[in-house]
Amino acid sequence: METIEAIKTRRSIGIVKQDPVPKEMIEQIIEAGTYAPNHHRTEPWRFFVLTGEGRNKLGQVFEEITRIENADDTPESLISKLERQKKNPLRAPVIIAVGIEPSDKNNVLVAEEYAAVNSAIQNMLLAAHSLGLGAVWRTGKITYHDKVREFFNLSSKGEVLAFIYLGYPDMEPKSAKKTPIDELTTWIG
Repeated sequence: METIEAIKTRRSIGIVKQDPVPKEMIEQIIEAGTYAPNHHRTEPWRFFVLTGEGRNKLGQVFEEITRIENADDTPESLISKLERQKKNPLRAPVIIAVGIEPSDKNNVLVAEEYAAVNSAIQNMLLAAHSLGLGAVWRTGKITYHDKVREFFNLSSKGEVLAFIYLGYPDMEPKSAKKTPIDELTTWIG
């Protein structure tokens, strides 16, 4: 697949089959992430692959966070939220959590560390697409909770920036509507 074609045809695929994804494909996707641009070559990305029971363990963390964050809800409402959050990680056979551990070096800007990891995530999504896999980059408030950081044993400066849900597509993606570039671009000559 040509690069421009991959960029233009990649879509978030939120519904995937539960068929196992070969370890070699997962490793290719992670390796693609490590080729992202990274000022000062600090390699601030960290990757965590969750399959099988690992997804249930993450679901338990999501359930615990939801219980804390919604303590004032009615019991009926809380039970519904807890069940949904607990099951969320089971939506795909593989989740790659992508974390950041920013460098302590004085010459390294934290914003550039985040840019590098976000670029790594985009590389991973494009790699998954090129391999015929469906993927979606999931975040939300729960992603940045201290309990998620603790689950992945990240430092107090680290955090998770993405949960990439990965599997074989079980949906047809919608076409993308993009604003014409002339409406978004200013040429300065």
